[in-house]
Amino acid sequence: MGSERILVVDDEQDILELIGYNLRKAGYTVESVATGEAALEAARKRIPDAVILDLLLPGLDGVEVCRRLKSDEATRAVPILMLTAKSEDSDIVSGLEVGADDYITKPFSPRVLVARLQTALRRVHDSRADPAANPVLRIHRLEIDAQRHTVLCAGEAVELSATEFALLEILARNPGWVFSRARIIDEIKGSDYPVTERSVDVQILGLRRKLGEHSNLIETVRGVGYRLRAE
Repeated sequence: MGSERILVVDDEQDILELIGYNLRKAGYTVESVATGEAALEAARKRIPDAVILDLLLPGLDGVEVCRRLKSDEATRAVPILMLTAKSEDSDIVSGLEVGADDYITKPFSPRVLVARLQTALRRVHDSRADPAANPVLRIHRLEIDAQRHTVLCAGEAVELSATEFALLEILARNPGWVFSRARIIDEIKGSDYPVTERSVDVQILGLRRKLGEHSNLIETVRGVGYRLRAE
């Protein structure tokens, strides 16, 4: 970690300087641009390892920039952290639903920003690792074996449907990360899955019930979606 190239997009020069200073201090290479159009050009010219993207930009806004980056095969896997001065749920959901990986509201702590970036980069690194090298995911008191399709909670077997298992695995592999309902549907895409946002709530309800006293591991983020509690 620390040697990656980060593209920072914000139309406020002081914000660019603040983020750039702290990222360079943490050992990252930084490229800064002030518009959505410049961000797309920079990302296509040289694919960054991550993007820190302001939601409110002149011209092409952050949501559209995110949508285009995530729809391009070359940049689809690049993690995008949204920066926004807005705290409205609808704005956060808009970014998450077009593929943003995380969001940070202004004003923010530079230390928190760097920590969230490190988490995003680690997530990409882990997703590229050979799953056979570490087939069992352990977090909190959960043990999730993707090869055997089994789950233990506090040492007790938990019987889950295919959809419930996929949902739990997605959340557990990304602790602390918020998934909107639409993003969950997109991630799972199971043939047995009724593709409606209401059905996500039903699956979460069933999953919590089966986890029993550990149901609070799955947190609801009001107006946004769900996440597994970070360690």
